[in-house]
Amino acid sequence: MTVMAPAARPTTPRRYRLVAAVALALSLGLGRLPLRWQIAAVRTLRHLPCAPLARLEALHTAVLAVVPIWWPGRIACMEISLATVIATALTGRRSAWVLGARFLPHTAHAWAEVPEGTVGRDIGDAVDRPWTAVLTVP
Repeated sequence: MTVMAPAARPTTPRRYRLVAAVALALSLGLGRLPLRWQIAAVRTLRHLPCAPLARLEALHTAVLAVVPIWWPGRIACMEISLATVIATALTGRRSAWVLGARFLPHTAHAWAEVPEGTVGRDIGDAVDRPWTAVLTVP
C-alpha cells in the first residue's frame, strides 16, 4: 500500500497570514459575483501606490499557506490571485490582477503582477507556450 504524504505548506509571518485569510474570504465571496463586478471591485484599488515585488511574493505565499484543505469548492488560480490582490490592498498597496490564456491546448490562468514582476504566473508546465495577458485590471 502506498501512502501519499501531503505537500509541505509554505510558511510566512503571522501578520501576512492573517491578512491573507481575510483576503481569501473576501475573494471567495467576490467569486460568487459576476466577473464584471469583480473587475469593478479591483479597479477601486487603483489609487493606492504600487507594492514592491517582495511584498507581493510574501502575500502570495501567505495566501497559499491559508488555503483550507477541507474547502469543498473551487480555490484555483483565479481565487488565489484575486486574494493576493486584495491582501496587497489591505496592506495599503496595490497590484494588478491579470487574466490570461495560451494556446494548444487552450487554457486560462490568472495571476497578480506589479511593474517589477509577477507572482503565480509560471506554474511550471509548458515553458515553451507562454501565457498571454488578456485582461489586466489595475
